[in-house]
Formats: sequence, C-alpha cells, structure tokens
Amino acid sequence: MADVLVSKVLEELTSIVAREIEQEVRLVVGVKKEVQMLTTKFQLIKGVLVDAENRQVKDDAVKLWMRELKNISYDMDDVLDEWTTAIQKSQIMGDERVSAENKRKVRCLICFSCFRCREVGVRRDIAVKIKDLNARLDIIVDQQHAFNFVSFQKETKQVERFTTTSFIDVAEVKGRDQEQKAIMKKLLTESSQTPSLHIISIVGMGGIGKTTLAKLVYNDDEVKTHFETRIWVCVSDPFDEIKIAKAILESLTNEAPNLHELQTILQNIRKSLEGKKFLLILDDVWEENSAKWIQLKDCLKCGSPGSRILVTTRKEIVASAIGCIDIHKIGQLSAEDSWFLFSQIAFFGWSSGEREPLEHIGRKIASRCKGLPLAVKTLGSLLVTKKSKSEWQTIMDSEVWELENAEVDIFPHLWLSYNDLSPPLRQCFSYCAIFPKDHLMEKRKLIELWMAHGYIKETTKKDMETIGEEYFQNLASRSFFQDINIDDNFYDISYTCKMHDIVHDFAQYIRRDECFSMEVSSSVESSMESVSNEARYSRIVLAGKGSLPAQFEGGFVVTAVLSSFFNELTCLRSLDLSNRHIEEIPPTISQLIHLRQLDLSSNDHLKSLPETLCELYNLQTLNVYGCRNLAKLPDGVRKLVNLRHLHIRGTGPILMSKEIRKLSFLRTLEWVQVFYDREAFSLGDLESLNLLQGLLMLSGLANVDDMDEAKKAQLKKKKGINRMRLAFNGKEREGRIRHDEELLEVLEPHANLETLGIHGYEGSVFPDWIMSLLNLKRVYLTRFKNCEKLPPLGKLPFLESLVLEEMERLKKLGVEFLGIETSSQQEISSSVTVFPKLTTLGLGPLKELEEWDDGMNKNGEENVTNFTILPCLCSLYIWHCPKLKLEALPDYLLQKMPAFQGCLTKEERREKAKQILHL
Repeated sequence: MADVLVSKVLEELTSIVAREIEQEVRLVVGVKKEVQMLTTKFQLIKGVLVDAENRQVKDDAVKLWMRELKNISYDMDDVLDEWTTAIQKSQIMGDERVSAENKRKVRCLICFSCFRCREVGVRRDIAVKIKDLNARLDIIVDQQHAFNFVSFQKETKQVERFTTTSFIDVAEVKGRDQEQKAIMKKLLTESSQTPSLHIISIVGMGGIGKTTLAKLVYNDDEVKTHFETRIWVCVSDPFDEIKIAKAILESLTNEAPNLHELQTILQNIRKSLEGKKFLLILDDVWEENSAKWIQLKDCLKCGSPGSRILVTTRKEIVASAIGCIDIHKIGQLSAEDSWFLFSQIAFFGWSSGEREPLEHIGRKIASRCKGLPLAVKTLGSLLVTKKSKSEWQTIMDSEVWELENAEVDIFPHLWLSYNDLSPPLRQCFSYCAIFPKDHLMEKRKLIELWMAHGYIKETTKKDMETIGEEYFQNLASRSFFQDINIDDNFYDISYTCKMHDIVHDFAQYIRRDECFSMEVSSSVESSMESVSNEARYSRIVLAGKGSLPAQFEGGFVVTAVLSSFFNELTCLRSLDLSNRHIEEIPPTISQLIHLRQLDLSSNDHLKSLPETLCELYNLQTLNVYGCRNLAKLPDGVRKLVNLRHLHIRGTGPILMSKEIRKLSFLRTLEWVQVFYDREAFSLGDLESLNLLQGLLMLSGLANVDDMDEAKKAQLKKKKGINRMRLAFNGKEREGRIRHDEELLEVLEPHANLETLGIHGYEGSVFPDWIMSLLNLKRVYLTRFKNCEKLPPLGKLPFLESLVLEEMERLKKLGVEFLGIETSSQQEISSSVTVFPKLTTLGLGPLKELEEWDDGMNKNGEENVTNFTILPCLCSLYIWHCPKLKLEALPDYLLQKMPAFQGCLTKEERREKAKQILHL
C-alpha cells in the first residue's frame, strides 16, 4: 500500500503547484520551495519501496519505517487537500464578493477584509504543516540510507508461484461430485454445432479448488478412455508462449524438446496431434491479451472433432480472451463437506476420546472457512498438534489474518490475485476491509466511497463514475466479490455484493493498523479515546443493537453528540449518518473540510440543513433520500461546486433552489419537483446540467406554465439519462389536454433512453418521438384519462417489459399497437416480428378494455405470411379488466408462454387460461 500512497502524494504535489501557478493563487512565501523538496524526497523513497515491502515481513525495524512513511503520506494527503480547499474557497468567496459588490459595496468591503484576515491565517497554518512534514520526511530519508534498500523497477510484491501437476489422491477429495459431472458432460458431449476448438473454463477465486476439480476430471477413467491423448500444462504467470508450447510438445513426446523457434515447436505439436482426439488442460492461466493466444489456438485446431481444452483461471476476462465456449464458476464446499475435510486433517491419528470433546468447536472453526478448501486445510493442519480446548478456542476467536500460518499458507494464493491488480484497484479492494464480515455492499455507494477517498482519477475520456463501474466489474470478475445480486424494480436497478470471509480477512491484513471499526455504545468521549491514532479509515456505527448511550435520548441523536464527532474527526472523507433519527445537523459540520460523501438518508425528522453545510467545498455526494420532512435545501447550495450526486428522492415536495443549475459537475439529480413558484428550480434550470446520468424523475408537470421554459430543459441532449419518469400531477387547469400534449412533445429524451414511465397524462395522443427511442427496454404507462389508441410499440426492437395501468378510455389493442402496417382494411402487407424481445406484459386495471385485434380476417385466418408475434413472452399479467373476455385474447398470446407449453390445442389453452388469468 505504501507505493500507492507515495504515488498519490507525488501526483497531488505536482498538480497543486501547477494549479497554483495557473490560477495565480499564492499561499505564503517559501512554500513552493518546501513542496519541491518534498517532491524530491518522495521520488527517492518511491524507488526503494519494493525492497522495503519485501523486507518488512521479517524485519520489524523496516516495518516501523514503512508505518511512519504511510502516516506521513496520509498526513501529506490531508494537508494538500486543505491547500486545495483553501484555493477553492478563495475563488468562491471572490466570486461571491464580485456578485455582492453591485448590491452593497461598503458592507461587502468590510466583509472581504475580514475574509482576507482569515485567509492569511489559513495560509500560514498550511505552510507550518508542510514544513513540519518536510522535517519528518528528513528522518525517513536518513533511515532509508541506513537500511541500504535496493532500488527495483517492478512495483509488486513477488510471491512464489506454485507449479501444478495432474496427480491427485481422489479419496481425499470431498464435495466436488456434481461439479465433476457437469464438467465431464461438457467434455464428453459431442454435437454438430460444436466449434473446431471447444474451450471450457473453470473460474473462481484463489484456493477455491479449480485445480483440484481439473485434476479429478483429468484422471477420470471415462475421460481417459474418451480421449486418445491427454496433456497437462501449468501456465501461470508471466505468460511465455514458447515455454507453454514446449511443455505441450514434451508431454506429447515424453522428451524435452531442444527447440527454440516457436514456428518449429508448433509444427511438431501439429504433427503429433493431427487427427487425434485430445484433451489439453491449461492450469492457472492469467494472460488476458487475446492476441497472445492466436498462434497457439490456430495450431491446436488440427485435432479431430471432440477435442477439448480445459482452462482454469481466476479471471472471467481471461476465459473470454482465450475464446471459451462454456464458463463454469466453481462453488464453495457445503458445510458438511467442509467439516468432513477439516476433520480428516485436524483429527488425523487422534483417538475417539481425544476427538469427541473438540468436535463441537471444530465444526464452528470449519464453518468459518465458508467453503474455501484452502482455508479448511490450513486451519485443520494448524490444529492437528493442538489438543487442548483453550488452544482451539483461541483459533476460533482469532481473525484469520492474525494467525501465524495465514501469511504462509492462505494469503500467498490471494497475493497473486492482488498483485495482478493495478494500484488504484488495490486501494479499492483493500478499502472494503472497513466493512464488517458478510456486509452487503451496494455498488453505487461503494463507487461513491472510492471516489471520496481519491482512489478514482478522472481522465479526459472517462468520468470517475465510469471508471468506478469498470473497477467494480474488474474486481467481481476476479472473484474478489461474490453473491452479486441485481435488484430491478423498474426505475431503480441496484447491484449488491459481498466478500468471502477469507478474502475479507486478506483485505484486513493489507490494511492492518489503518482500519478502525466500532459501535458507539458508551459515552462519545470514551469512544473517541479508543480510536487508534494510526487509524486512517474509521467506521463508527452510532447507537448499535444494544442499549443506547446517554447521548441518544429516546433514540434520537442530539446535536451535541454530532458536534463532538465533528470536532474529533475533522479529516473524514465520508460520513454515513443514515437512518439515525437525526433532527438537526449542527453548524459545526463545516469543520469537515475534507468531506466528499455525506449520507443523511432516511432521517424522517430532519427538517432542514444548515447553511454551513455549503462550506463543504469538496463534497461530491449528498444523500438525503427518504428524508420525508426535509422542506428545502440550503440557499448556498451553489457553493458545492464539486457536487456530483444529489440523491433527493423520497423527500416529499422539497423546494429546490434555482442555484442547483450552477452545479456543472452534477451527475445525479434523480427527482425534480416542479412548483408553481418562479423562484424555485424549474425545468429550464436543467439546461446546463448536461452531465446528468441514470434516473431522472420529473414530477408536478401540470404546474408548468411556460413552454419556452420547458424547452430549455433540452432533455434530448442529456445522453447519460437512461431512465425517466414523467408525472403530470399538479394543479387542475383549463385546457389540460392540450397542455399535456404540448409539454410531452417538448420533453423528448435522448435516444439512449432504456426505461420510460409516463404517469397521469391527460393528453389524447402520443408524440412521435416515442417510436424513435429504439433502445427502450421498459415502458410503464399509468393513469391516462383520454388516450384511446396506443403507439405501435410492437415495433420497438429491444422492448422487454410493457405495463399498461389505469388507461380509462382504452377499449382496444389493435393492429396499430402491434405495429402491423396495413395497405388496406383487409390486407396486412408486411412480414415482421412483433414485440421481438418482450418477455413481460402487464394489463390492468383497464376497465374499458374489451377487444384485442389480432390481425385475423373474418374467417379466422391470418392475413400475413412469415409473421411472428411475441416470440419471447414469458409472463402475462391481466387484472381488473372486467370487459375483457377470454375469447378476445388471441391464441398466439397464450401459445408462446411457458405456462401453456403442455397444452396442445387451443381449447386446452383457453381452459388453463381461465384458471391462471381469471377471465
């Protein structure tokens, strides 16, 4: 971690000096020279960090040196952030001053003089801190020379890589029977559809048992009979094409080839394999550059049909790069199989009398391994010589990363995966140590936290959110995250995940002495005293499950408690006070000048936010989701110039300042309530917010009076918005039908839109732009008073879900709804697929719906050839449609659905539909 911290400080030192020059902002005389000295020293230190990282494992003095270096790096990060904030504040206050001069020149001059005095004080304070850090770094440099560190180019800790072979004692393996059968089925099943080179991969985290599973398959008697030739090659890293090719050839000829040219080696492989059905195992593959595999793959296409390549890897991207047809994600051992494996090792050679008293605690220890065979074996081996209950209890109570054998037996496997990460990804992964085990992490919040701690750097081509998304997917594909779940409730799509306990232990091991986590269940003062001085990442949970401390009166966090926290934890980058029954945020929150992420969500009793919150110039995320009584945002919200995410849904009718339009970095503004108030935020204020992403919900659209103002919103330019809900609720007015039609026409979104919901629309027609949204996947139309016809939604090529609710005048779903174009009343002219991707269709309540025109002529025959309707439909929901009779439903609607697949005739389908649809 030290190399990452030092690199970050060097980058910040360079950028802040450049910014100071560019923006003509000075702090105090001499600071620039101090910064240059700091930069030189950090550069010298950076060159020896690889040697220092390796030596600290066995040398306690080096370990202390590394710890102090990290502390200085963190302190330097804080000071540089304070410097940046001071420059930013100076600019904002200057802009405020210019704006105010025209109003009250005399008063503004006095206020500005006071500000200048305060600013000089801040500048001097920063200068003193930088000089102090320079002095501390001098000691580090002197000690560096004394240690005689060696400079290395490569910046990763070298971990011994294991060379695997195909040999295995099958009797010792437990719990892989089903997975072995699944892999063998893929290997042995042949079909005319199988490509010439069928590649299968086993993917999973280090220590999960990928190699073991591959060995079971490789040594199976049926596999031995099926394939003429079997080859086992341990690939590992770094990737060496000639070395791999030589290993394959040596396995085929039983002789070490004395060849050096790849061309010659591949020719010999081709000669040996041509016309043979072979199985090649490539174990422990890391190389993800597909170009490096091309020549070897082309050579291996010489085998007879049925040949297979089986790859084991930790990374899904590797499987894709090689060209895998099937990816098998290996699972964890069951609790019973874990216990069986553990007891075989831990109780080896024990008598039943020695074993029996420890079985109960042994089962608990085995369960802690969460199905990771490597951890089960390691802990079992650790305990085989320990026969007292106290020794077993000590192991049970310890964190895995605290055990002596962890670094030797478990963590090397994880070090390999960790070292394969880029420095920013290492920070993102190890940061997760701050959460408790089995914690459900939400992807969006996790990315916002990574941003808050500076792990994600924006580029000219990608913003931080996009890079954060890539980081998350990268870590997930390498099995650092598991149990990834997608919660899709139409407008909101949230991703959650967990970390395997052993992976979490490894993250804690990396961040040891840096992370601090506690629940406040006593006085705040004593809680603050227990925070380690070296802890740089603190997770403090207020009012835990136990009894509440005195400061939490009646379950509510009082202002004095928060003030105490704000005074003590001034270096916070992120602060989560969600669902804490908070009634008031104290003005002293302005002391948290480093704060990037503030979560105040689900505090029902919070009615207002202090104006001093707007002095948090570094704030990137403000979450007030679900604060139902929050009436307005602070007037000075324009000062939050770095705000990117404003989570404001579920707050009730909150009055938003027009000043939000000045937040040019804003990516998230999920909800805009349109008030009948010209001083409040309006649709026109969206004009400058072209970086908005994700969900946008516009409510109170009936209150819009000025169509020209609505046009300024220019939703069509906001290509990042992929989900939108338009709610036409608001005041009653004359000419409502025409008003809603004109407004809906104006609110045309970008063609990237994937989800569209329209609520409370009182117009009678749809705008043409709906059919130009070719990327639409979900459409939800509800509470339409006057629409009698629907647009040709059947033409939308990617529409997956369609819900029609409370459409008061909709009587018929006709051929125009399906998107069938007719040249006359009797003839359907085109040959197309209608609703080609639709899987879910919901209808109801539709009190007037009585007919579904299915395009049949009077004789019940289709007027079209090669015509397909709803080929992917899986779910059909029809409720509260009193006039719709079962006979009105076209048979193709039932024919395509899985629930009716067993019904061979139209009559059988109708009978079953009576039971399912209640029509």
